[in-house]
Amino acid sequence: MAVMAHADRLELVQELAPQILAGGDKAQELRRLPDDIVSTLVDHGFFRFALPEELGGDNASSMQTVELLEAIASVDASVAWNVMLGSEINAMAAGGMDPKIAQEVYLGNPRVVMCGGGGPGSKPPRAERTSDGGVRVWGHSTFISGCYNADWCFMMAPVMDGDNPELDANGNPVAKMWMLPRSEWNINDTWDVAGLRGSGSHDVVADGAVVPPEHVGVDLVTMPAQYSNPVYRIPVPLRLSYNKVAIALGVAKGALGAFSDLAQNKIPMMSAATLKHRPIAQFRMGEAMARYRAARAFVLDAMTKVEAELAAGAARPGAETTENARLACVFGANECMKVVDSLHNTAGTSGMRMFSPLERKLRDSHACATHRWVSHALYENLGKIYIGHDPEPEFVGLT
Repeated sequence: MAVMAHADRLELVQELAPQILAGGDKAQELRRLPDDIVSTLVDHGFFRFALPEELGGDNASSMQTVELLEAIASVDASVAWNVMLGSEINAMAAGGMDPKIAQEVYLGNPRVVMCGGGGPGSKPPRAERTSDGGVRVWGHSTFISGCYNADWCFMMAPVMDGDNPELDANGNPVAKMWMLPRSEWNINDTWDVAGLRGSGSHDVVADGAVVPPEHVGVDLVTMPAQYSNPVYRIPVPLRLSYNKVAIALGVAKGALGAFSDLAQNKIPMMSAATLKHRPIAQFRMGEAMARYRAARAFVLDAMTKVEAELAAGAARPGAETTENARLACVFGANECMKVVDSLHNTAGTSGMRMFSPLERKLRDSHACATHRWVSHALYENLGKIYIGHDPEPEFVGLT
């Protein structure tokens, strides 16, 4: 069933490509997705594909997720980024949510979209327990992609008793991601960037947001998850990584197509033939295609090994498997940036023009490779492991 649903969804991306492209164009002006493309994506279940079948989803594997997000990003990265975040948070929350609450949240509202995570803002977060068993949350989160599309937002905050943090049985502060309904938080318009401009990654602010007693136990991530799909046993840092590299792969794929189209018609200055007849264009195209295919193959091979271990019954992927997959995601995002850089440079002035697809893909590829979970800076963390240093927990699947 999941395989058939995945094939149908890939075909649907091609059918919707003109709408995705138009939505991406409009998103450049709005700095978020326009409502019409969000509605179209919701109508066709693109924010639900990673959910288990019990909650109305396709129960997608990690490889299927990469392929689908890549397909959308090859048309427009900002649209794909919104789908990636919305589907990612939807599925992560469902994995640990009490099944009864999950049915109310996901089946009660088939159009539900979630957002959350992000970075710390200027307002120190805090949560306070209320007499009815609920919680109130104050906080400021940055980089909340797709917040304009969302019905719920997850915000991290420690539980405080006056000026002192509440401690668990082990003496550690109690802190978690709280599930906040849309009526309980506001959006600060802060996202004015070049790359992934339409992702709508604004700030979200909560000022005493009410979490009712029945939702206090809901967390964004809980292990073990409630469903058997191996994806739900993938460590969070790796799960956040393969989703991000999928967008980078799509941007590179789209750039390869855009450059090929341009080369058919562009006649460079002081040349009698089109760009496709220039040796440098042929060389760069061959090199770029090799980079893209190598990056893609590494990512899919690494994630296949992760899911194979989990399908065989492992509670989590092994350290070496996790390291390899994290390396694949970092490599993929940064090699895809090089693909777009090279093709944009080879296109000359034509690639610089604002109406050129290569111009936006240049900005988007750099934004993808800058993200914390696939940034080039992680080569240092991984390289330390390969020359004998003790690994940090996130790179061996312990967090």
